[in-house]
Amino acid sequence: MVKIRLRRMGAKKAPYYRIVVADSRFPRDGRFIEEIGTYDPMQEPSLVSVNADRAKEWLANGAQPTDTVKTLLKNAGVL
Repeated sequence: MVKIRLRRMGAKKAPYYRIVVADSRFPRDGRFIEEIGTYDPMQEPSLVSVNADRAKEWLANGAQPTDTVKTLLKNAGVL
């Protein structure tokens, strides 16, 4: 199954995430199919940038977002 999920980047105690499309069998920070956005929770307010066209295309093709990514996409106006 293809999932849209967060990939953790950044230093210890300073997380930075990339929103990626990946096979559910791949490790969290491992191989992925495509990067469609970023999420920076350390800024005030949190910074989210998403390529809406690509996200909608992946969702239309059956990719399932995780709960956290679903919330981020709703806040960004994609869902």
